[in-house]
Amino acid sequence: MAKQLGFGLRRLGNPVAWRDNQGRIHLFVVATGLGGWAASRILHLRQSNQGEDFAALSFVVDRVLPLSWLWNTSFLVRTAPLPLKDGGMMLPVYFELGIKYPVALRFNAGGEFLGMVRISSRSHLLQPTLVEATESRWLALMRDQRPEGKVAVAQTLDGGLNWADLPDLALNNPNSSVAGLGLTPGLMFLAHNSLPLGRTALDLSTSSDGQNWALMQALALGTGNDEYSYPAMAWADNSLWVSYTDRRQAIAWQRFSISPSNR
Repeated sequence: MAKQLGFGLRRLGNPVAWRDNQGRIHLFVVATGLGGWAASRILHLRQSNQGEDFAALSFVVDRVLPLSWLWNTSFLVRTAPLPLKDGGMMLPVYFELGIKYPVALRFNAGGEFLGMVRISSRSHLLQPTLVEATESRWLALMRDQRPEGKVAVAQTLDGGLNWADLPDLALNNPNSSVAGLGLTPGLMFLAHNSLPLGRTALDLSTSSDGQNWALMQALALGTGNDEYSYPAMAWADNSLWVSYTDRRQAIAWQRFSISPSNR
């Protein structure tokens, strides 16, 4: 694989999966070489065989995504894509060399890369998660690298073509990744570390407008150096699934049933 990519591949990480309109699974992963994570690239792999037997899945390298004139370096992926009505998707990624800023990548229904747009003009935000408020209004909720930061937010009103920064949320962000999901208009979820410092507490909050958030459930609360971090979220089997890193030792998950009246 390293020879095919044209650079010294050392490790792969942060896999994000998406299924296109033909039922093929696409994987987007961070590929590192010399320079480590800050000099990484985003690698696009496609499912190369038929069927849904996960034990037999095989993938081929499509390409390194063409995102930067500097050998496509220092772009990373971590959070889930936002499905689009046309069958395509928007993939949130971020740049991390020196400055930090979030970017949204658009793909068509067949998984072809169509282009990119910067989400925020600020240079200290990373790891965006995209939340659909309505069909055309989406929010990007982001990690704030500054000390004593808050969950940062940007908004698009035209389905991802243009973005504008909004005031930070009232929620603390101790330089930690968040995960969001818009289930229906007026029902959004956010998993986030809620203390001003450290990742000892991980909470699940809900909102109707994306600006005002209320605690729904404490996901994890530790002591000392306990850390609960890097949440991910998905809707499946009429349930909300939340996973996260448990004290850097395992991946924990919780499942929540959402009643029809709340949807």
